[in-house]
Amino acid sequence: MDIATHTPIEEIVLRLAMASLFGMVLGLDREMRGKPAGLRTHMLIALGAAVTTLVAFELYYSLLEASPDTRADPLRAIEGVAAAIGFLGAGAIIRGARGVQNMTTAANIWLCGAIGLACGGGYYVVAGITFAFTLTILTLVRFLERGKGRDPDE
Repeated sequence: MDIATHTPIEEIVLRLAMASLFGMVLGLDREMRGKPAGLRTHMLIALGAAVTTLVAFELYYSLLEASPDTRADPLRAIEGVAAAIGFLGAGAIIRGARGVQNMTTAANIWLCGAIGLACGGGYYVVAGITFAFTLTILTLVRFLERGKGRDPDE
């Protein structure tokens, strides 16, 4: 059994750890507010997106090595992850007597998956900047919304 990868093991660990860490912090915001998708959910979404990205690229490189003129496309796997994460986010949205709820949680789930995809691809700068913007939106923008007398998590 060949356990070699095209991506060095240290890089794989870093990519998966970064995705988990970003997912953890973003999920902590939802957890502290008692929302349906919390800490573990966000960590698993980011980690799952990262591992899917890693596997897609590893498979692509393996196929390319076996047949240099391969028409394999790792982006298909990434598109599948994006669609699945959208489905998870949609499941978090609740429509009730108080109107539509958990839109922020759904958006956070989607963004957490996108950050996981970036980490899985090794795009740490993109993931970090996106993480920083997301955290800013979840925390600082909340104060602006509260000043207008509305619940920012609706």
